[in-house]
Amino acid sequence: MEIQFKDGLVPVIVQERRNRDVLMLAYANAEALELTRTTGYAHYYSRSRQKLWKKGEESGHVQRICRILVDCDEDAILYEVEQTGAACHTGHASCFYRTVEGEEIAGLVFDPEKVYANKGE
Repeated sequence: MEIQFKDGLVPVIVQERRNRDVLMLAYANAEALELTRTTGYAHYYSRSRQKLWKKGEESGHVQRICRILVDCDEDAILYEVEQTGAACHTGHASCFYRTVEGEEIAGLVFDPEKVYANKGE
């Protein structure tokens, strides 16, 4: 299987294995994908910080990989994970916690000010 990276990145959809909720969308480069495969924990490439990162490296809210799937065009991947804590840095279980009208449809799982205090996040 040949993953089709565009500008060195591939979009990664992240889904909770237990309830099938979509947790987040992120990007991976070849190194992040390889780290994910070898460690069993989700790694990504931050476009804003221009660096690799392991999900949960600061918060402890890690994503254990259950399975990695690739789409039919081989240009997007899906991580099926078991999420510890919340996926979103805002404190919500999923990054998809509001409608396009701005209505919040899910509450906070944790207080991000406490979790990321003094961590520069």
